[in-house]
Amino acid sequence: MITIQEFYPTYSEEMISKLEELQNLIWTIAKEQKKTISESSKWGQLSIVSEDGTPIRIAKFSDNEIALFVHCQTTLIETWKNLFPDRLSFSGNRAVIVSVDSPLPASELQVCIDMALNYHARNKRL
Repeated sequence: MITIQEFYPTYSEEMISKLEELQNLIWTIAKEQKKTISESSKWGQLSIVSEDGTPIRIAKFSDNEIALFVHCQTTLIETWKNLFPDRLSFSGNRAVIVSVDSPLPASELQVCIDMALNYHARNKRL
C-alpha cells in the first residue's frame, strides 16, 4: 500500500489523515470482497483499481476537502447522486467530495467503493 504521506508530501496533516482513512476503507472493502487491487499514480493522483472495476482516485479537492474520483464516462456518480442525494456532496460527474473537518461518511462510501470495484463485472452481466 502506498503511503499517503509520501505520495502527497505537501498536504496538511488533516488532509493526509482523511485520505488515509479513505484509502484504508477501500482496502478493507477489497479484502472483504477478496479483490486484488493495485495502486499507482494517474494524473498526479493516487489511483486504486481492481481487475473488474473502474479506477478510484483519491486526492485533495480544495483547501479543506478531499475527493473520491471515478472516470467521468461511467454511470457511477449519477447512480450515487440518486442513492445519496442528501448524504453525499458531488462535483459534476467525476467526484464525491468530503470535508476534512467532518466524519467520513463510511456507510455511503462503502456502497460507492463496492460499485466502483465491481463496475465492469456488473456491466458484463447486464
